Amino acid sequence: MILRPLQPSDFDNYQQALSKRKVSQHLYDPGRPKINRFTKAQFTDMIRKRKEMAAQDYTYIYDIFHKDGNHLGHADITTLIREEFQWGMLGYMIHNQHWNRGFGKEAVQEVLRASFDDLHFHRIEAHINVDNHPSISLAEKTGMEYECLRRRFIYENDAWTDNLVYYKNA
Repeated sequence: MILRPLQPSDFDNYQQALSKRKVSQHLYDPGRPKINRFTKAQFTDMIRKRKEMAAQDYTYIYDIFHKDGNHLGHADITTLIREEFQWGMLGYMIHNQHWNRGFGKEAVQEVLRASFDDLHFHRIEAHINVDNHPSISLAEKTGMEYECLRRRFIYENDAWTDNLVYYKNA
């Protein structure tokens, strides 16, 4: 597995991965996107925005590639607070056609390592909807520990949602 930022030369590979996604498998799986309007210019702009976010220490996005070069998904670390906290938040998405093959676990473990060793965070949290069982399972498989339930924590889909907090410290 290879984790790295997207490059302009990844456009066709990225498009192909999106087009091979299955229909949504559960509430938190976006399923197959409509990619017929996704242009190379939009892809290039997305790469530029990702570079800007990393340069501003806002979000670091690691795209996940199989050793054969196929795009598998991405994982990201978003800075919550630096200063005396060095606290970040983890997100991840594996294309659903690649689920249950260990790619998520391997990628998240590597992104956690990078968040501590390369980005110098002390604490990483994953905020997971209470009914997102695949994400809960992945957090647990990567060694993250359950900390608490935060009620009405994140506003999504026009409502405040409860989230479980899983964490790992350096």
